[in-house]
Amino acid sequence: MSLRPSTNRPAPLVVAASLVAVEGLLLLVFAVLELASLDSDRIAMGATTSIFFLAYGAGLLLCAWSLVRGQSWARSPVVLTQLIGLGVAWSFRGGDTTAVAVAIAVVAVVVLAGLFHPASLAALADDGEQNSLPD
Repeated sequence: MSLRPSTNRPAPLVVAASLVAVEGLLLLVFAVLELASLDSDRIAMGATTSIFFLAYGAGLLLCAWSLVRGQSWARSPVVLTQLIGLGVAWSFRGGDTTAVAVAIAVVAVVVLAGLFHPASLAALADDGEQNSLPD
C-alpha cells in the first residue's frame, strides 16, 4: 500500500490549483515589496500589511498544494478567496484599472470553474460523501 496520493488528477483541478499557487506567490512578492518600502512614518501599518500578505500567500500556497493532493478542506478557503477577488475586480472596473479588473476576474472565474467541475468535485469528494449517494 502506497501513502502517495493518486496521480490521476483532473486537469481542471490542476489548473485551478496552479492559478491559486500563482496568487499565493504574488502575495508573497507583495509582502516582500511592502517590507522593502517601510519607513519610520508608517512602520506599524507596513509591518502588519506585510505580515497579512505573508500569511495569506502562504495559506494559498498550502491550499493549492492540498488541492493537488486531493484534500477537500482546501476548497473552501480557495472559493472564498476567489469571491473576494471578484469583488476586488468589480471595484477596479473602469478607468485605468480596467485591465487589472479583467485579469483578476478571469483568474477567479477560471479557478471557480476548475473547482466546481464535476471531475474536480469527484476527485475532492470525501469517501463518506461518495458512499452516501443513492444508486
